[in-house]
Amino acid sequence: MSVSYKKLWKLLIDKDLKKKDLEQLAGISNYTISKMNRGDNINTDTIVKVCRALECNVEDIMEVLPEDV
Repeated sequence: MSVSYKKLWKLLIDKDLKKKDLEQLAGISNYTISKMNRGDNINTDTIVKVCRALECNVEDIMEVLPEDV
């Protein structure tokens, strides 16, 4: 299953934040940001931290991409 965090990156731009700001606000590591940048899976605890830090919902930061058939 593939996921995209393009919505998150757009939200950061809209809020005038950088990825480094997100690290500090959400209490997540640079490694986690790198995984998200590559579209890798991250655990739900991290997703919740990001949503709480940015005061948004899951669908505001990520989407599940359809599988190629």
